[in-house]
Amino acid sequence: MRDILRLGFDVGGTNTDAVLMLGREVLHTAKSFTTADVRSGVVDVASRILRDWGGPRERIEAVMIGTTQFVNAFVQRRGLAPVAVIRVSLPKADGVPPMAGWPDDVVEALGSSVHMVGGGSFYTGEEYAPLDVYAVRAAAREAAARGLRSFAISANFAPMRPDIEERAAAIVREEVPDATITLSAQLGGLGLIDRENATIVNASLADLGRKVVQSLIEAFAELDIHVPIFISQNDGTLITTDEAQRFPILTCSAGPTNSIRGAAFLTGLSEAIVADIGGTTTDIGFLRKGFPRETTAANYIGGVRTNFRMPDVLSIGLGGGSLVRQRADGAIRVGPDSVGFRLQQEGLVFGGDTLTTTDIAVRSQGIALGDSGRVAHLDDAFTEAALDAIHQAVTDGIDQVKTSSQPMPLILVGGGNILISRDIKGASQVLRPKHAEVANAIGAAIALVSGRVDRLYDLSSGGREGALATAKQEALAAAVQAGADPDAVEVVDVTELPLTHMKAGSVQIRVRAAGPLATLR
Repeated sequence: MRDILRLGFDVGGTNTDAVLMLGREVLHTAKSFTTADVRSGVVDVASRILRDWGGPRERIEAVMIGTTQFVNAFVQRRGLAPVAVIRVSLPKADGVPPMAGWPDDVVEALGSSVHMVGGGSFYTGEEYAPLDVYAVRAAAREAAARGLRSFAISANFAPMRPDIEERAAAIVREEVPDATITLSAQLGGLGLIDRENATIVNASLADLGRKVVQSLIEAFAELDIHVPIFISQNDGTLITTDEAQRFPILTCSAGPTNSIRGAAFLTGLSEAIVADIGGTTTDIGFLRKGFPRETTAANYIGGVRTNFRMPDVLSIGLGGGSLVRQRADGAIRVGPDSVGFRLQQEGLVFGGDTLTTTDIAVRSQGIALGDSGRVAHLDDAFTEAALDAIHQAVTDGIDQVKTSSQPMPLILVGGGNILISRDIKGASQVLRPKHAEVANAIGAAIALVSGRVDRLYDLSSGGREGALATAKQEALAAAVQAGADPDAVEVVDVTELPLTHMKAGSVQIRVRAAGPLATLR
């Protein structure tokens, strides 16, 4: 496989980072502030890279993008669509209603269109009650009367009986032809509550997903770059823009994942601590065998528990835009509030009147950033106390996520890595690799392309082994069709769910295949 020229991006809440890579070689990098419309920020940073490179745009063969826009929107309760929630479970699974235990402000933002209707199956797949068609139709009509167009449908043990949710969705579409529907079986996991929560979160992001992804597509059309565009998802692989619009929740942890994988790429280490210091937060995670260590605990998105496997990352309120203040007792407080993307206007060294951690870094290290004369008045004692607070925050964060007292290498990445100028307790060495400030964009650029299959297979012809072989081949073909190199793609995950209620002896098989990007043109 020949090397592919590609653009990698990370569109964060504060910064938009970009990298141009040929194979494993980093040709050019750029960083700018994220804009409210997303598109103009991407156009700006991409234009700078293209000017620096000077080559013909026709040589670029793919674009990979990681973004935290969706998870940030949910955390900030911004741009969320009201959701009609339909749970198919009665007369069972009614003890804990949908959105129970959710933060009040999220429930308020999504509305209160919650419907519990009859139907569902046991874990064996055997139905314990038929789908209440009339109740589903009534729920759809009530939601439509309130102007709702986004629906979240969940059913008891839906991964075993996806057809129950599919029948409910068909009824909703009859009543609301322009409905956007998320089915919980498409997001996996047998546990009803966590799976349902993820479904509702995804449904609330449906409108924003279309808006952001279309904005990205328009950005590259404006740049006259007409190539396949891929979006990074939580596990570090790539999905198409169509899939990202349907399932924006799949991208919610792509930022930390890309940063950790980018750190591994830049250093060649397979076991290390990674601290990604951005403009608002620092994400601390672990490299294990070259990939992010996954969490085994429940995952929370904006205060809502979900069932996704995420990288084991701790986020702390420390970034390049974090506010630095002196309390009444003389102690220095750093963060967690931040000026974010307004750093260039509000930070002291940029002509503003807000003292930030970036100002402290410029004052203490003599970094050539902005106007250092604007922080010359900060006395040494105050600056040292602020540095103590910054480094203690990172040290405490590492202590919270370490599973061993054994010192490990610490890789600093992200634009805010300039904040760290001392050794860190618990780290055997502190590494700051070249291009560390755009490690997240590099992580996106080197991501693998994935393909999935999730459907029922009849065991009466070919048996179990034949069904598994067929499913694997279909997943491999899907990955190749999405852009993976056919000579390097491989199966990375297989899940088998026997459907004992099916007389013919069917089985539900989910297979995920992944491989490096192939030549696309």
